[in-house]
Amino acid sequence: MSVLSDLRTVAVNSGFRRLFAVRLVSQCGDGAFQIGLATLFFFNPQNMATAESVAAAFAVLLLPFTVVGPFAGPLLDRWRRRQVLLFGNAIRVVFAVVLAALMMTVGVSVGVYVLALVTLGINRFLLAALSAALPKVVARDHLLLANSITPTLGAVSAAVGAGIGFVIGLLAPAGTLKSGVVLVVSGALFAGASALALRLGRDQLGPREPDAKVELWAEVRATAADMVDGARYLYARHTPGMGLTVMALHRFLYGMNFLALLLISRNLLADPLDAAAGLAMFGTLTAVSFAGNGLAIVLTPIAHESMRPSSWVAVCLGIAAASQAILATTPQLWVIVVAAVLMGLGVQGAKIAVDTIVQRDTDDTYRGRAFSLYDVLYNAAFVGAAALAAAALPDTGWSRGVFVVLTAVYVVIAVAYRIGTVRVHDRPTPVLAHERLERS
Repeated sequence: MSVLSDLRTVAVNSGFRRLFAVRLVSQCGDGAFQIGLATLFFFNPQNMATAESVAAAFAVLLLPFTVVGPFAGPLLDRWRRRQVLLFGNAIRVVFAVVLAALMMTVGVSVGVYVLALVTLGINRFLLAALSAALPKVVARDHLLLANSITPTLGAVSAAVGAGIGFVIGLLAPAGTLKSGVVLVVSGALFAGASALALRLGRDQLGPREPDAKVELWAEVRATAADMVDGARYLYARHTPGMGLTVMALHRFLYGMNFLALLLISRNLLADPLDAAAGLAMFGTLTAVSFAGNGLAIVLTPIAHESMRPSSWVAVCLGIAAASQAILATTPQLWVIVVAAVLMGLGVQGAKIAVDTIVQRDTDDTYRGRAFSLYDVLYNAAFVGAAALAAAALPDTGWSRGVFVVLTAVYVVIAVAYRIGTVRVHDRPTPVLAHERLERS
């Protein structure tokens, strides 16, 4: 089936169309916002990009969200998710405008870094809310199609936003005004996403029994117990717990590959002293990787007709292993392009299937916590990948030994995951009382 026909299938529900519009506009703003940060941290003409500096930048950006992330899940299971989308994007408008003002007046400062971190943290919270809300606007038997379309087209929208930011950066005058204009544009997109959220019903996205009257500090104090309870539920349920675990490991290995690709773009395929050329090369390879994401949109529903989502996860891990084996042969551009396409397919295809497994096999009362744990594991995996990359990768980003090891680890994870799903007959174990009734 084509992407358009898949989209028409799930878009019969007006709630899905409205939620999807919020995602597209919000993630377009994310792309514009993040391209400014990428230029600042990784492609600043005044700085050389080394494995250590790139790893440190990723740690600064992601480690705070790994610590704060657990608080998102319990709130998403209590607060109206539509209100989260409305006010979360509205708050980002304020932060983007303040950041633009600081960049154009004071320049880069501690305040800029703090506001950037908070804004990115809200982004992760919003993405978790979008994922947790999807089953409320899509029929159960259409979840796989919805998961194959929404995150990937959301990523495409983010790429469009990044392209807009990149073009503005080329056209705007050099200096602080350039960064300020890009941030203002991202703020305008955040405002549009907030306005679009108003088209959704206040209670339309769940959770089942929202309780917004509980004091915030009471929520914070209850978070530790809630997250432990959520983790125990997912572990006992088996299939969603295994899905989150394998995706975290996948993201760790992908993080190593992503950092290697960034260094290869900046220091191997372009003149290390020409940051603009490095950024252009990285943008090109990222766009090529999106071709793999596009293949995942097409192939995942087709694969679903002949295999279970868990089997497709194992296949995608094998595809990712093949990408690393190819990359280990030579650092020539055409080899890197082929590896990037395969990695894009492997990562996105597995993510679509895992999203479906978690949504399908997790009760609504735990779904927010499940996707909050998803985000925490995602960020923690990238921080761990950054730390390992600093020690293992050369500044050029290419190492045959590293890519051979990544290939082997991917194969081991694929085999272990397949054995685990076979042991439980690829069926979730009933945990809650009504789940036991449904099973019987």
